[in-house]
This record gives sequence, structure tokens and C-alpha cells, in this order.
Amino acid sequence: MKPSLILAALLTGTTLIHAAEQAKAEGPKTEQQPRPWAERPPVDPALVVEKASREPFTEANDVPLFPGLPPTAPVQRQPTPREVPPEGQVLEQRPAVNPTQPPAFPGQTRAVAVRTATPIEERVVASGLSHPWSLAFLPDGRMLVTEKSGTLRIVTPQGAVSAPVGNVPPVLFAGDCGLLAVLVDTDFATNRLIYLSFVGYRPKGHALMVVRGRLSDDDGAIEGITQLLTLPAHTGINHYAGGMVLGHDGTLYLGTSEWISDETRIAAQLPASPMGKILRINRDGSIPHDNPYVNVSGAEPRVWSIGHRDPEGLTLDPKTGGLWISDHGPQGGDEIDRVEPGHNYGWPLVAYGKRYDGGLLGGGRTQFPGTEQPAYYWDPAIAPAGITFYTGERVPEWQGNLFVSALGGRHLARLVLVDGKVTGEERLLLSHNQRVRDVKQAPDGTLWVLTDDADGRLIRLAPRG
Repeated sequence: MKPSLILAALLTGTTLIHAAEQAKAEGPKTEQQPRPWAERPPVDPALVVEKASREPFTEANDVPLFPGLPPTAPVQRQPTPREVPPEGQVLEQRPAVNPTQPPAFPGQTRAVAVRTATPIEERVVASGLSHPWSLAFLPDGRMLVTEKSGTLRIVTPQGAVSAPVGNVPPVLFAGDCGLLAVLVDTDFATNRLIYLSFVGYRPKGHALMVVRGRLSDDDGAIEGITQLLTLPAHTGINHYAGGMVLGHDGTLYLGTSEWISDETRIAAQLPASPMGKILRINRDGSIPHDNPYVNVSGAEPRVWSIGHRDPEGLTLDPKTGGLWISDHGPQGGDEIDRVEPGHNYGWPLVAYGKRYDGGLLGGGRTQFPGTEQPAYYWDPAIAPAGITFYTGERVPEWQGNLFVSALGGRHLARLVLVDGKVTGEERLLLSHNQRVRDVKQAPDGTLWVLTDDADGRLIRLAPRG
């Protein structure tokens, strides 16, 4: 089934189940495997949908793309066990939310348990942070920490927490909205630039925004704030994403969500919409000339990839510079994706797991022509947030491992990767029983973690002694 037919099915009101049945009628297909970068097909212009304006970011065009969201069903999660099975056994012992969905390839889910041989100290360095969302290291080892309520603070490695940094833009603090990610420019030592993502107020609702500004010489305020990106306004408070990472090529990647409802989630499949995407801009807000949709009529030129649900964690592969993300699934189906330009990661055409009301998504399909498979997924869900690759020397056995914050799982997941495939998984920080929001590696090779709570913690992981 061609991608254009997928989109036509969505836009004409044909259900995803009918689209899946049509694809099935076209004949059998082989199991999908992650494809090497060089073998990926080019962007298909047939996926594009024309719209009246490609620039929804001016006040004149500041209107919601979709109506307000209906109330959503409460999320029911299976508690993550505080004890883990012996090393070598499958780590996840709980039943899957949807046991009828097999993985697309061996090792895509339920990896075997591994354990760090090096004794690790998990030390709470600071507490009392109000729902911290993101941290970023300054060149001198101090950290910028965002609090979701709208406060930016500086925290020392010894745990001293500063007064709020001044001139942070006002934010909406509700649901998934607030002050979200913070980044430090790679040339901070000379330009003192930082980047913030947040959900801010607009004349007709609120929207995910990205700004850049200069941290003052006395660290007391942000100066010369420039707005780099403003997404369409909306009235709901769920699913805005906001994860960011700076590319090695002078660009900035941003994860956006699709506002969660049945009415809005199809936007993730429309290159004309910036929602449910990874966006890529230059650090001054301009559009990179090599973005995959720049020369495709009607497409949003900032789009880097499509078909995402709620990508809050973004990081770069230390060897290749390629982008990896975490993406929240529904009930089950949280995933790690290796993201490549112009590709479709499936949501909501495919999904592992189920809807919050117990129904199936995409007719229960986990594979669909023209969509990519996750590198790894969890069922039951763990609610993955911030992610980072470990490149330090302090814990040699961690080198090349991917660390994933787990909000719902209340732990820090360590994924062992071999040739891009997960071969082992470990759960750290279980004894803290805290919602783990973000993880970053310090310049000295230690790992630092934020927990999401009204009394949020900053935790340092390092070898004992």
C-alpha cells in the first residue's frame, strides 16, 4: 500500500482498520528489520497534504488546528516490581498489555537482565526542586535545571541551589505544560547562549515554543531573548513533548506531540503539520537547507521525521551523530527510535499495546508499509522521558549504553546495545521509588538524574570510593 493511500484513508474518514485490511489484501509481507541508513528510501512527495499556509507561527495565523480535547481516560499502569530477576533471565516478567502482538524481530523487547558489576553510589545531591524537567551542564560543571512551574535554577555539583534565574518567559503550568527542556550552546564559553522549550500563552490558547537567550555574566537573568519557534495554539493541556538536543552540525532538534485525542492524533502522519514530529531548525531559528521536506510543496519545512506520539527524550549517538529518541506509547508500546530524516515512525497507523480504554489502535497492527519499527519497546509501559548515551571513563562497562528515564516505571533503565540492537536491560534507582524525569552525563563521567516530584531530587551516580 502506497504512503499516499495511507494518507488518503485518513483524510477521507476511512478507518485505520479498513486501511489495514486493504494492506493485508495486497499480499503478504516479510517481517520488518531495522534498515541500514544507506538503504532508506527518499522522501515520498505523495505524503504531502496541501494547506492554506505553511507558516502557522505568526499571530495572524495563531489558531488551533483542531477543536479542544475531550476528557481522557485515566492511565492505568502496572507497578514496576522493585525486585528484578537474576541476571540472564528476561527482565520484564509482567504480562504484556496486548500479548497477541509479537515483536517484529528478536531482541526488540523484553531483553535479558544485566547487572552493573562496578559498585555504584546513588547519592541525592539536592532535593526540594519543584517538578524538575530537564538539566544541562555548564562548562564549569554546574547545572541548569528547569522546574516545570516556570523556574530556571543553577545547581552546583555540591548541591547548592540558586535563586530563580530572572527573565524566564511566562509558562502555562498544567498537565504536560510548563517550562520543559534546557540546552547549553556548544559555544557557551564565548557566547553564553542557552535554549528553552516551554508551553507559553498565545492569544487563542497556548503553544509549545522555543527561545534562545544569553545567560548574564552574573548568572542572574536571561538577556536578549529571541523566539526561535512557536507551534500552533491549542486549548488542551496534554501531550506537548518539548524534548530538545543540539546536533553536531549547528542545528537544533525538537520533539512535538499530537495533543493525544482521536481528533488530533492523525496530525502525526501529515507532513503539513508540525505536530507529532521531530523538527529541525538552525540555532538562529532559520530552516536548514537539507531538511527532507524543504522542497516538497505544502509540507512544513522544519519537519525532520513524522509519525511520533509524544517524544520527550532526544539524544545523539556518540559514534555516528545520529538522532535517537524516546516516545511515549499508549498502554504499552513505549519505544526507543533511531530517527532518520524523512522517515515515518508509524503513529497512529501502528502501535504496540492498547488504547487507554482498552481498544486497539490501527486495527491492532504493529507493522505497516512505509513505516519504521522501534529499535526497542516496552509492554507494559514505563513512560520514558530523558535519554542519554554514556561515553565516560568512570564506569567502563557502561560505555555505549543508552540510559532511559522512566516516569511510570520509577527507575532508570540501562540498555546495552550491540550493533544498534538491545541485548540487555538493567533497572537502576529502584530503591528511590521516584518518577525519573531526566538523565545527563557530566563532564567528569558521572551520571546525574532528576526525579519528577513536588520535592524533586537531583541524584548522582558514580563508582563507590
